[in-house]
Amino acid sequence: MAINLQKGQRISLKKDNGGALDKMCIGVNWGAIEKRGFFGGTKTEAVDLDASVGVYNANRQLIDVVYFGQLKSKCGSISHSGDDLTGDMDGDDGLDNEVITLDLTRLPAEAEQLAFVLNSFRGQDFKAIPFARIRIYEGTPSRVDKEFAQFDIANDEAFNGAVSMIMAKLYKRDGEWKFNSLGNPSPDKKLETTLETFARDYF
Repeated sequence: MAINLQKGQRISLKKDNGGALDKMCIGVNWGAIEKRGFFGGTKTEAVDLDASVGVYNANRQLIDVVYFGQLKSKCGSISHSGDDLTGDMDGDDGLDNEVITLDLTRLPAEAEQLAFVLNSFRGQDFKAIPFARIRIYEGTPSRVDKEFAQFDIANDEAFNGAVSMIMAKLYKRDGEWKFNSLGNPSPDKKLETTLETFARDYF
């Protein structure tokens, strides 16, 4: 059964069989915004959220980044499913709109922390975006084998007024990777400054 993540919660990347969860997907799902029209009825407004991951060395230096403009890491261990520009226009289809696939065994030796961030490209407030959620699972961008953990954005009032957030981080401790669900809104407007905020405040 998937863990419902809370802010600041640290979880082990151990599977039920004792093995390490070293290959995973981080999926983000969200809906389009429904707005009332001037003459009654509703209209649907597309939402473009961007999931990204930054890779840092022990000196807090950003050594790689995977986002909609660079869909694969230099080492080939991280890949992005591609930019979703609309969200679910017809209600929740249960599928993730953007997926970051990660193989921890192929990360460069100097990688010490990974930051997972989410930016609202058009500056739409997270408060207005329906059923936004993040989940960690085993599988592929198109197939979920086992859901490991999930984090609910849509029902968290802390994101009201925010257009960027630091979702989580993976960090190395005694040679093993650990997961920390941060779930913090960020005042930043762009990916570049969001990653700078992570290095300064969350490393």
